[in-house]
Amino acid sequence: MGKESLKLSAEQLGKVIRLFAPSMDDYLYVCDFKEDDYQISPGAVERFLLPSDHFSDVAGKHREFTYPEDVPLIMEEISLLSQGKKLFHDLHYRWLDHDRNPIWINCRGRVLLDEDGTPHFLVGCINEIGKKQKADNVSGLLGASSLEICFRTFGGKIPPGFVLRLGIDDFKDINENQGIEYGDYILRRTALCIEKELLPGQQIFRIVADEFAVVDFAGGGREEALQLYQRIRMSVFSFIEENRYEAVYTVSGGVLLNDEVDGTFENAMKLSEFALSEAKRGGRNNCCVFDKKHYEGYLRRRELHRALHHAVNHGFEGFEVHFQPLVNAEDGRLSGAESLLRFQMPDGGMISPAEFVPILEESGLIIPVGRWILRQALYACREWQKYLPGFKVNVNLSYIQVLKSDVLHEIIEIVEEFRMRPSSVCVELTESGYLDESPHFTKVWNGLKAYGILLALDDFGTGYSNLHCLSDLKPAYVKIDRTFMEKALNRDYEYRLLFHIIEMAHSLGLNVCAEGIENEEELARARTTDPDLIQGFLFGRPCARTEFTEKFFSSSH
Repeated sequence: MGKESLKLSAEQLGKVIRLFAPSMDDYLYVCDFKEDDYQISPGAVERFLLPSDHFSDVAGKHREFTYPEDVPLIMEEISLLSQGKKLFHDLHYRWLDHDRNPIWINCRGRVLLDEDGTPHFLVGCINEIGKKQKADNVSGLLGASSLEICFRTFGGKIPPGFVLRLGIDDFKDINENQGIEYGDYILRRTALCIEKELLPGQQIFRIVADEFAVVDFAGGGREEALQLYQRIRMSVFSFIEENRYEAVYTVSGGVLLNDEVDGTFENAMKLSEFALSEAKRGGRNNCCVFDKKHYEGYLRRRELHRALHHAVNHGFEGFEVHFQPLVNAEDGRLSGAESLLRFQMPDGGMISPAEFVPILEESGLIIPVGRWILRQALYACREWQKYLPGFKVNVNLSYIQVLKSDVLHEIIEIVEEFRMRPSSVCVELTESGYLDESPHFTKVWNGLKAYGILLALDDFGTGYSNLHCLSDLKPAYVKIDRTFMEKALNRDYEYRLLFHIIEMAHSLGLNVCAEGIENEEELARARTTDPDLIQGFLFGRPCARTEFTEKFFSSSH
């Protein structure tokens, strides 16, 4: 037909496009070379950055909505087609969506000639290459795009019910151990296990990879969703038995009640994914119902993680090191200070260390932050030693630093960079961070001791408080936790226990620091147990370096 003449007008071709467009997912178009005119299915305007579904200046307008890198390609193609040097068009390139993101399309078409053999029209079809398919051929189920259409039919007002999102636990192990074909078999059989447990008004979709979604628009609630999950779990187990345990696996579920959804498919997928992830984090093979407070906490942690990451990459802005005094228990003279990390959000809000330190550890950001703290602490210590030569600074060490960085070399390198005596630095490790019988930990701990750095076991009296920590680690200091100190200062049993702990520590050649002393009465009772150092609000709250200097060394200037 390409070399035959066409006796249809552009107007007639446009009517054909508008006639068929509502029944097609792809986009029909006609380009009139002689009139420099372009018509396309109206739906394309909703998806792409087109000026309208009917416009002139074909080449010029294409420059505006074609991805810049692909403009030369399509300009050359238009030139060849309009001159009759090509009669068939088949090209992969990118158009821009309304956010100016590139979207791959396949544009195909045929040149139609006038009676004199000159190119008149290019008619064809455009389809989005990366567009999600509506059904999944492996499981035999409708896919995520079909579920999205299902949501949109309600116009943002979803009927009462629920979304149960299901995921096969450790599915990649099945693919790796038994092959992808067997993995596809497991997906099909799992889909059947789910389907046979559904009630009227419920429908299953395969969302992605090893995840399915059951939607209930028939008024089902929390209990109905959990009961359905239990039936599905038992159905899967029955299949595993029938299959003679060739593949043993479990299924986790996340329930989202429809009244938690704002009516959009995107929100439903986001929140149900969170609920499923919570179930997997909780040990797998169980079901978790979406909880708004938990989700808000997750968003808060994510926001805080972004802020911490930004701070690390921008000169540690927002971080500050505060110092709390350590005093001699006998006479109250200043001995040193513990360095404590503080963080302020860009909006000015202060974040508790109990909230942000775990995020630093989980993300590994504690490694660069730990190096930064040590430098800040040693800089301050070097300044304060001008007034008190024996002044020492304590720095906390995270178990993540021990596990995932060359912390021994880094600490020694920074101490030498500041030309400090190693004994001016005391590294504190919480008892819960003690890595029992870890060769790497032992190497770091013994390496620091051999170099001359003092070591302290922090928060003694919490956790499991195994005495073998003292035997294995042989620290220079033991710091008695505030919680245990508070009990010991108010109850006779804990007081006697504290007295004997300190007596035992002294017999091993260890010094003891009593933490959390807040008033004179507590100080007097703590001194009867014979600690070596005292730390607490009575002698000073944590404060910034400048304030610490003014408070403790201003009279020495």
